[in-house]
Amino acid sequence: MNATTVAVTTVAVTTVAVTAVRAADRISPALAGRLALPLFRRVRPPLPVRPTDRAVHDHAERGTITVRGRDIATYAWGHGPETVLLVHGWRGRASQFGAIVRELRAEGYRVVAFDAPANGDSAGRRTDIRDYRAAIDELQRRHGMFRLIIGHSFGALAALTAVREGTATGGVVAIAGMADARYLVDSFAARVGIGRASADVLAREFARRVLPDIDEPYARFDAVADPLPADVPLLVVHDRGDREVAASESLRLHEAHGERSRLVLTDGAGHSRVLGVDPTLDAVTAFATGGLAALDVALRHNDAETVVRLPR
Repeated sequence: MNATTVAVTTVAVTTVAVTAVRAADRISPALAGRLALPLFRRVRPPLPVRPTDRAVHDHAERGTITVRGRDIATYAWGHGPETVLLVHGWRGRASQFGAIVRELRAEGYRVVAFDAPANGDSAGRRTDIRDYRAAIDELQRRHGMFRLIIGHSFGALAALTAVREGTATGGVVAIAGMADARYLVDSFAARVGIGRASADVLAREFARRVLPDIDEPYARFDAVADPLPADVPLLVVHDRGDREVAASESLRLHEAHGERSRLVLTDGAGHSRVLGVDPTLDAVTAFATGGLAALDVALRHNDAETVVRLPR
């Protein structure tokens, strides 16, 4: 079975499953929530490497780490004295950061990343935030304190959680990320077309089946109610037209971190292309090389199409 056949089959199966969930929502939120859980957890098929990122992907130092009993792919570029960690999103892969890798390598940083289980070149059918956390912990054990941790989408939530729970870094960059984990459930429910009652059941079922060992999981993964440590600065980047994660999530995240946060809003880049547009690359590079002071200078000289939120 080739990749095209797999993709078509997956779409067909998903369409049938969504129809069933919507039908159940009208008569039984409990049933709808349980039927929605497999869809909510689905990761495959893996995202292919984009042609523009192929060179970065192919020239990486490849490795493997074991995460919660499973081997996953790791990547490294450059040999600088300071290391930046990249954390991809749901149904993502490390190569999506290709443009950022090129910029940071040019500045002399070593850049490391991983493909979470069931993502990119890593095998598996399931993953969750515990796998991301374990991968971040293992890479910190190997590389020491990170100059920055840069997360995209779900990877931003994982990065924020890791740093709030003790991962050492000089700063966090959250690109197209969500401010808390409950947003994942509610946005999924909206896309599928089910109501609040069914979404509540889905949230409870996910917590019960996937995170039974974590008390109050949605509170644990809430970076607004529980922000980053006071000494960790934050750069937040989002495209205002993002259809996957609402830009309002980054506004919430930015406001929760006050004077140590900077926000860049772009136009026309969407959820994934925002990783490679000039305002993002300029801001990330400035933040990496000079912290908030250098970032403020870079943002004040940015073009008029970029909305920049600086401290008052």
